[in-house]
Amino acid sequence: MPRPIKCRRIENLPKFTYFVPAGRRKCETEEILIKVEEFEAMRLKDIEDLNQEQCAERMQVSRQTFQNIIDSARKKIAMALLDGKAINISGGNYSRNICKFKCSSCGNVYGIKYEADRSTCPSCGSKEVLCNQNNNFCHKKCNKQTFDKK
Repeated sequence: MPRPIKCRRIENLPKFTYFVPAGRRKCETEEILIKVEEFEAMRLKDIEDLNQEQCAERMQVSRQTFQNIIDSARKKIAMALLDGKAINISGGNYSRNICKFKCSSCGNVYGIKYEADRSTCPSCGSKEVLCNQNNNFCHKKCNKQTFDKK
């Protein structure tokens, strides 16, 4: 039995998820599906210019898994460009890892990334910030948004 696929950590969802070659209508073109984690791998490697180890660490996968993800993404993009196919970015096995925090001083509830500074309220600057669900700091347990689409 194969190992279950581990969720990849995604920091940013794409703003635009569908691309069609110029001069062609969406209904006339075949499409290639790019998974959200493949898009994130390209963003980290090609846009943020991180090395493979840094990218793998940010996505919480092994270096080999990261390499497999980015190879798949680049192959799909190349096929779409060469064959004039539409690109659809959606689905995959990923987690956003976003928490909600509450400031004890002003009552502000806000969402942040786990690795972001979670000790200071962005509204009032108070250091009295608690995890909104557990009434303590997160430790990667609260409000984890997981998506498992194929």
